[in-house]
Amino acid sequence: MKTKYIIYTALALLVAYLIYNKFFSEGAKKSAAAMASGKGDKKKGGGPVGVNVMIVKDTAVNNIIDITGTIDANEKVSLISQTAGNITGIYFNEGSKVTKGQLLVKVYNQDLEASLQQNQYQVALAKQQESRNRQLLQKEAISQEEYDTSLTALNSLKAAADVIKAQIARTEIRAPFSGIIGLRNVSPGSYLSPSSPIANLVNIDPAKVTFSVPERYLSILGPGSKIRFRTESSMENFTGTVYAIDPSIDASSRTITVRAKAPNPKGILTAGSFAKINLTLDQIPKTILLPTEAVIPDLKSSLVWIYHNGIAVSKPVKTDLRTDTKIQVIEGLQPGDSVVVSGLIQMRPKVPLKILKVIK
Repeated sequence: MKTKYIIYTALALLVAYLIYNKFFSEGAKKSAAAMASGKGDKKKGGGPVGVNVMIVKDTAVNNIIDITGTIDANEKVSLISQTAGNITGIYFNEGSKVTKGQLLVKVYNQDLEASLQQNQYQVALAKQQESRNRQLLQKEAISQEEYDTSLTALNSLKAAADVIKAQIARTEIRAPFSGIIGLRNVSPGSYLSPSSPIANLVNIDPAKVTFSVPERYLSILGPGSKIRFRTESSMENFTGTVYAIDPSIDASSRTITVRAKAPNPKGILTAGSFAKINLTLDQIPKTILLPTEAVIPDLKSSLVWIYHNGIAVSKPVKTDLRTDTKIQVIEGLQPGDSVVVSGLIQMRPKVPLKILKVIK
């Protein structure tokens, strides 16, 4: 029992000592006095926030939009025959260049050639008869009716010759324009009908680029507007010029179809591929551009943080055009304002700021 009382007494003395040392010792009194006078230690991190600022100035900027389009051939046709018959000759290589008027395929026409030759003999005889009758008419040896009959016979034979020549021409398939001919679907000796496709002929220099733009740009877009574009199959940058605009607006999408031509002397552009188009609409001579990260979206509008008299001040702004890295501010800022472009996550109203770098 005595041991138990001794332990309780020792614990009570220890607690009393700790309480005295905490609240009534000389060190505790000094600490309390320091806290009361405000001279105690403060937490670190209460200094100004270091930021980079950008001095606002008027900048000339091109009004550019990024859209997608389709590359088309300047001219494209599926070659077919106007007459039926066996193919007697193929005069092109697949994938080769051909010129306008070049003979590509020939269909059997010997019967027509024979008919034409027979007709030529008849025409020669009719010419002689007409010449004799004309002389006799001048001597009043025959009547006008007899001469007219011989003249009509001659003209009828000439017309028949023209018909045969047209039929012969239809047995020769020629290139309607210069370009590159594709893979052939026929062989020598096969029977060719008017519904049988022979090959595709494509002219893709220049290439046509077809795309759609929103209705709002109709008033500032026209023939002569320049475009820049790239394709998935090439790392080159291509240029084109708008030459035609569809006269009607698509009612469902409220867009208008535009077509441009792009030089393609090397044949790099391929019909049917997609084009990533950079379209320059006009130039804005004076406007304010800020880095995209400096403009913070808000519920009703957007805002930026301004360095003003050493503290952070928020300003609502109105924006318009955007690029990959910049955004146009059309209301809320004036040239000379210092916009905070870094440390934005620490921004609060009236937070002290320290400028680390000025971007002009």
